[in-house]
Amino acid sequence: MTSPAATLLKISGIEKRFGGLTALSDVSLHIQAGEIYGLIGPNGAGKTTLFNILTGLYQADGGKFLFGDIEYAGRSKPHILAKAGIARTFQNIRLFSNMTILENVMVGCHHHSHTGIWGAITRHKNARNEEQQIAHRAAELLIYVGINRAHHMLAKNLSYGEQRRLEIARALATNPKLLALDEPAAGMNATETDSLKTLLQTIRNHGVTVLLIEHDVKLVMGLCDRIAVLDYGKKIAEGVPSEVRNNPAVIAAYLGG
Repeated sequence: MTSPAATLLKISGIEKRFGGLTALSDVSLHIQAGEIYGLIGPNGAGKTTLFNILTGLYQADGGKFLFGDIEYAGRSKPHILAKAGIARTFQNIRLFSNMTILENVMVGCHHHSHTGIWGAITRHKNARNEEQQIAHRAAELLIYVGINRAHHMLAKNLSYGEQRRLEIARALATNPKLLALDEPAAGMNATETDSLKTLLQTIRNHGVTVLLIEHDVKLVMGLCDRIAVLDYGKKIAEGVPSEVRNNPAVIAAYLGG
């Protein structure tokens, strides 16, 4: 008998307010290691706000979350959470447009660099060797996500779908335990979306848990192991796709019933 997967992320009672607006109210959920977990809901439901709390961009007004063995009271720094193993992409693509695609991915490796300021200035042998190793790792990740371009190409010259993949490669360069993707299929055509689905399944199969915000409900239903639905900052449903699809509260939230 297969033992149940361990819980990687447990969110308990997260609250977030912006002035008089409550963006998140008592949101609780858990994500198991090795699953693809979807987070859906209408615009303004609080999905990205929750992402921003989990990655340290926003500070929660209440609640906490447990990632691995470490508890965070909804208040931490992005670099601390990145080192802990949470990586993310953004709803609006955030690349270094005038850097090469290889350099963009190399940036993601900085958490694992041992070269200090002095090494970067003097470029001694160990610093040069480490830079070569990082460049090699970045090149492998470009192949992994399906970008078959010259490494010196500027990121701004990639197609839209390739830029989305480049963001994923940069996030993977941090060696995350949890990869949080904010609408990765936005703006993609059907072929690109199918290719993205295959990539995310491959990432999961290689041991990285995936947390996904996505408006493409067809993609979510066909990809995710479990799904949570937010509406007006509250979780209104959670379960496997078939349960969520037929939940009256979810139908009402999307259809305005």
